[in-house]
Amino acid sequence: MAKDKAPKAYLQLKKAHGPVFDALERLGQQVREAGPLDEKTGHLIQLAAAAATRSEGAVHSHVRRALAAGASREEIHHSLLLLVSTIGFPHVVAALTWAEDVIGKK
Repeated sequence: MAKDKAPKAYLQLKKAHGPVFDALERLGQQVREAGPLDEKTGHLIQLAAAAATRSEGAVHSHVRRALAAGASREEIHHSLLLLVSTIGFPHVVAALTWAEDVIGKK
């Protein structure tokens, strides 16, 4: 995660627990490099998982990362709308509003 874009809370936790966060970041890098999916697709999948676990912070993070990897607003919305029959309409609407927190600032 780029230091200049990381949320303040993340940076504070990383400072307090550096080795754990360093290991987590290395694991994430290894997993991303282990398969054939491109970066954008990986972030859209992680965005869907973040929405499914109702993690607002993770939705914000993966929207930022997906946009940086070239995802469009429509692709982000579609990746969330695809979840409607799995996680339910209210949770999808929440995730869409969290996504717009980030997209609206771009």
